[in-house]
Amino acid sequence: MQLEGKVALITGGGTGIGEGVARRFVEEGAKVVISGRRQEPLDKVAASLPAGSVAVFCGDVTEEGNADKMIQAALEFNGRLDVLVNNAAIEYNKSVADMEPDKWRQMLEVNLTGPFLMMKAAIPKMIAGGGGSIINVSSVGGVVAMPSGPAYCTTKAALIHLTKQVALDYGKDKVRCNVVCPGPIRTTMLESNFTAMAEVLNTDLDGVFERMATHVPIRRIAQPADIAGL
Repeated sequence: MQLEGKVALITGGGTGIGEGVARRFVEEGAKVVISGRRQEPLDKVAASLPAGSVAVFCGDVTEEGNADKMIQAALEFNGRLDVLVNNAAIEYNKSVADMEPDKWRQMLEVNLTGPFLMMKAAIPKMIAGGGGSIINVSSVGGVVAMPSGPAYCTTKAALIHLTKQVALDYGKDKVRCNVVCPGPIRTTMLESNFTAMAEVLNTDLDGVFERMATHVPIRRIAQPADIAGL
């Protein structure tokens, strides 16, 4: 119960890492607001957790005004906002010469502008409440380049630096800002990206993940619950 009495807002909380974080936070005693673009996954997660522990907000982090509405939903849920997890992200893999400009802009909007808008809305409320913790979910792709990932890697690298900037500016106000950079995690988004790779390698998804695991120090692909521990 390390988070008893705390209120957290998790973007992209209906699937993958966001869902794993939401479950762990509830186990640790927090009240949690999960947001996402699709209602059904959010409702499914909320229904699977103890009644009264989770509220949902269906909305896109890139749409103007939604950040303020999400923060307000957290404040209305239990009177405060202690934790913001910027987890919502998309991935679209094409090299620079083949990348459609609208896809580039979409990646920037979701993966970088979205967290910026969420932090902009959350920080004043956290300061007013005596402090808080912001956790941005970047990627190993923000540290090293990956084939056909210019937009994804660029946005994730920028998010790491934005995290450092926010930590520098608001640490004095008792608002901490940290970044988590996962490697390959078994999520529906990664499975979708690996489907084409499976065809090229003439194997199934499990075969692709087995090969990927050989490049991971602990020799296994992590699960969302592993990242939730961080």
